[in-house]
Amino acid sequence: MGELIEGMLTLSRAVKADLRRVSVDLTGLAEEIVQDLRQHDPQRSADFVIQLGLRTVGDPALLRAVMTNLLGNAWKFTARRPKARIEVGRRGEEAGQAVFFVRDNGAGFEMAYAAKLFTPFQRLHHESEFPGTGIGLATVQQIVARHGGRVWAEARSGEGATFFLTLPIEAQAPPPY
Repeated sequence: MGELIEGMLTLSRAVKADLRRVSVDLTGLAEEIVQDLRQHDPQRSADFVIQLGLRTVGDPALLRAVMTNLLGNAWKFTARRPKARIEVGRRGEEAGQAVFFVRDNGAGFEMAYAAKLFTPFQRLHHESEFPGTGIGLATVQQIVARHGGRVWAEARSGEGATFFLTLPIEAQAPPPY
């Protein structure tokens, strides 16, 4: 019950919090979150591949919540893989925004149910298989939408999932004279 209440509070904050727009190092955020995941479960083995130089503009606290949810899910849904692999990267641009992704080789899901993923309390896996509240991806969607982006997923049951999100492209500094 405590996790559910905390999840609902996080979702509420994501919708109502003032939005700061600063440069955010997604590579650094991902590395910090991975370190936390490894500390909480030191016996767990997983290969992480995090692309260097992933940057965007947005609210650092809210984007931390996005990355925490996506990497936490990838960690959770690869738990039964002897050779778990989780990747974080960027795949080009869409409508003037950067397309970032978090990919895993975990449990995956049937694409026929993908529309349910971002609805609060909707789960594609039974609680006994993979614990959770069903709030995380709804929170991710709200935060990404507040940043002017969108989020979607592609997966295959038993083969893993990739979550994509679009976020503002960080403006490059003008070249020196």
